[in-house]
Amino acid sequence: MTGGPFVPDGEFRIEGRAGGPLADLTFATKDLFDVAGRPTGGGNPDWERANPVPERHAWAVEALLAAGASLIGKTITDEVSLGILGESAFFGTPVNPAAPGRVPGGSSSGSASAVASGLCDTALGTDAGGSVRVPASFCGLYGIRPTWGRLDLTGMMGQAPSSDTAGWFARDAATFARVSGVLLREEIPDTLPTRLLVAVDAFGFADPDVAAALAPLVDRLAELVGGGREEVTMAPTGLSTWARAQRTLRPWEGWLTFKDWIERDNPRFAYSVARNLFLASTISETDRMWATQMRAEARARMVHLLPAGSVLCLPTTPFPAPPTGLGVAAQEGPRTRIAVLASHGGLTGVPQVSLPGALVDDRPVGLSLVGGHGTDATLVALARAFGDPA
Repeated sequence: MTGGPFVPDGEFRIEGRAGGPLADLTFATKDLFDVAGRPTGGGNPDWERANPVPERHAWAVEALLAAGASLIGKTITDEVSLGILGESAFFGTPVNPAAPGRVPGGSSSGSASAVASGLCDTALGTDAGGSVRVPASFCGLYGIRPTWGRLDLTGMMGQAPSSDTAGWFARDAATFARVSGVLLREEIPDTLPTRLLVAVDAFGFADPDVAAALAPLVDRLAELVGGGREEVTMAPTGLSTWARAQRTLRPWEGWLTFKDWIERDNPRFAYSVARNLFLASTISETDRMWATQMRAEARARMVHLLPAGSVLCLPTTPFPAPPTGLGVAAQEGPRTRIAVLASHGGLTGVPQVSLPGALVDDRPVGLSLVGGHGTDATLVALARAFGDPA
């Protein structure tokens, strides 16, 4: 079942501060962020019932309101943010206006849908394992996963503390840069990176038609940074090895986050969510120790690859949005392949921006910019230059 992006009773309006730098903009927020006086549902009705209605806005919500943007509602999320395709067993699947009949991507599905549908100018999401980057790719939007630890996550329902970030979407580069300047609390610079790296292992993992569709975008990036490019292997031990490490650490942390609630309330879950939480509870200490060491190696690799002035590009997703309504078994292949290209974010904590601009069979697919830790504003500057029609 597909439909609108908002949770039930989730459309309302809170005016932003008059005269703020974003006073002409509207935004929506994923139903993982607190809005004072309204429940935080987390994609699961039993979570909403088990937790008090917040009395204060989440930091990110308050920051946008203080900058003048007006809040228009709360959007659907995959159940307790444990999903990547954007389908909700309780609230339906938000429509993907850029690819009708296809999933919007998750878990920030409603936020991406609201922006892509033109219902608001920007929207807040979260990203532990790809939950902003994937819907940005599938819906043809700008989207960012900031450096881990960069933003204040007060009032945001978490999942995996060592990976959780807040992020946001926009349809155009200028709006994306304006919102990013406010939430990053840093002026977006005019200077751009001077060294472009192309992750050949990531491009090789993507579908051939995706790699071909993204090639002109890579050419444009090369022009913006000075004309050159260097092919590199992002993950020498293998992208799938990095993904395995992240799919060990993040689910285990998710189990720790939700286990007290599960043991106390025995909440309802969709089968796939319940199964994955159970499997997470069985992850061994030996596997977690291996994954922790692999994370240290992956972080060191990113530090080596991305000194100041460097940017790495790769496909955001290995394919465009798959159809809605796939069965549980049929979802496993796409979910696993998405994780292979998305796991480096949570594993290494680097910032990443997904750019729109490519189509495969009339469906969007994104190109990602990855920078060293703390280079979020520089990536946004490159995205702004990339999207400038001049």
